Amino acid sequence: MASSTWKDHAVSPEEAVSIVKHGMNVFVHGAAATPTPLLDALAQRTDLMGVKLYHMHTAGPATFAEPEHAGRFLSVSLFTGAPVRKAIEEGRADYVPIFLSDIPVLFSTGRIKLDVALLQLSPPDAHGYCTLGTSVDTAMAAFQSARYVIAEINEQMPRTHGNTLVHVDRVTIWTHTDRPIYVYERSIPNPTEDAIGGHAAALIPDGATLQMGIGAIPDAVLRRLMDRIDLGIHTEMFSDGVVDLAEAGAITNRLKKVHPGRIITSFVMGTQRVYDFVNDNPFVEFHPCDHTNDTARIRKNDNVVAINSAIEVDITGQVCADSIGTRIYSGIGGQMDFIRGSALSRGGKPIIALPSTAKGGKMSRITPTLTPGAGVVTTRGHVHWIVTEYGAVDLFGKSLRQRAEALISIAHPDFRGELRRAFAEVRRIVLPETVMA
Repeated sequence: MASSTWKDHAVSPEEAVSIVKHGMNVFVHGAAATPTPLLDALAQRTDLMGVKLYHMHTAGPATFAEPEHAGRFLSVSLFTGAPVRKAIEEGRADYVPIFLSDIPVLFSTGRIKLDVALLQLSPPDAHGYCTLGTSVDTAMAAFQSARYVIAEINEQMPRTHGNTLVHVDRVTIWTHTDRPIYVYERSIPNPTEDAIGGHAAALIPDGATLQMGIGAIPDAVLRRLMDRIDLGIHTEMFSDGVVDLAEAGAITNRLKKVHPGRIITSFVMGTQRVYDFVNDNPFVEFHPCDHTNDTARIRKNDNVVAINSAIEVDITGQVCADSIGTRIYSGIGGQMDFIRGSALSRGGKPIIALPSTAKGGKMSRITPTLTPGAGVVTTRGHVHWIVTEYGAVDLFGKSLRQRAEALISIAHPDFRGELRRAFAEVRRIVLPETVMA
C-alpha cells in the first residue's frame, strides 16, 4: 500500500480492537511504545472473556489489570512494571520469570501462540515501511509470529534504524494518532547514588563497551565518563546519560568487534531528548533482545562493563533483583545475559551496584541470607563486582569467608557487626573487626 494512502485506511481504536475474540493470546508493545489508545479501547470491551495479555513493562495506567476486568483479561508480565505490581500481588495477574534473551523464542516457536500483536509504529515511508520505534526488544518476534497485527501508527513515534522494519501491508488494521510518546524524567542522584557512581566509574577504562539501564545510579556513572576515549555501547536499553556521552564525543564504538561504529540497543526510555536522538539516526541501531542479549555476541567485544542493580545481596554473593521477598517487583530481564556475557568478555567487568541500605537506613541491603521468598537472579557462581557507596569488591574466585569479609567491608557501618555475628553463627568462622575492601 502506498504510504500516501495509509491514513485513508485508518480506523478508530474501537474498530481496530474489534478483531480480538474470546480466549485470544495478545502481545502488548511496551515501555515508551505502549499503544495506550488500543489498550483503552480493548479494556472497554465488556463482551470479552479469557483474553491473555503478554507484555513487558508498560507505560501509563494498566486499566486491563484493574479488579473489574478479572476474568476478562489476564495480564502476564514477562518483566513487571509498576502498573501491574499490585495486580500480581493480589493474584489478578501473572508473571513469567525468564531471561530477556529467551522471550522471543517463546513466540517464534509457538510455545506461546500469539493470536494478536498490539503495536505502536512510526508512520510508513515511501516504500510502505513503518518501524517499531523505541522498542524492538520482544516486539519483533511478536510481530512476526502473531496471526493479526493491530497497530497505532503515531506521527510522533521516532523512526529507528536496525532490525525494526514493519511493512504496512503486514498490519491487519490500524488507527492513526499524533500524540507524544511516554517520557521518563531523569532523576538527580542523591549523595549515596553519586558515591556509587564514582566507585563504578573508576572500574571503566577507555575503550570499554557499556551496558547499563535507566536511573540515578547509571546517570551518576555516565556523567563521570566524559573524559573517556572510544567508549562503545552494546546494551538492552539506554536513556539520557548515553546521549550526553555521545554528544560529548566519548562514544565512538570504534573498538567494538560486534557492530563497530554503532550504538546497539533493544529499546530506549527517557526524555524527549532521547527520542529525538534516535529518530532517523543511523548511529543507533535497534535489534531484538535475543540479538542484543546473546552472551555469545556480547563476549566478542572486549572490555564489556555491565552495570546492573539489585534489591539485596547476601554475604555469599547471591543477588536478588526481581522481588522483595515473595512480592514480585520487576523481573529477571537482561541482568544474567549481561552479567555472564561481560564475564566472558576479555577484560570484562560484571557489576552489581546498589545502595548499602533501604528504608531510610533502617535495613541493610547486604544481608546474612536473602529474605524468604526472594528470587536469585544472579547466582553466587556468576557474581563478580559488587558496588555500594562504601566501595567496590570483586567476589570472583573468592571463598565464602573471603566473600563475607569483602561484602561486610562495603556494607553500611551500622550493620557490619550484625553481619559478622550472623556469619560466625552459620559458618563457625569469626571474622576480624577491620577488613580491607
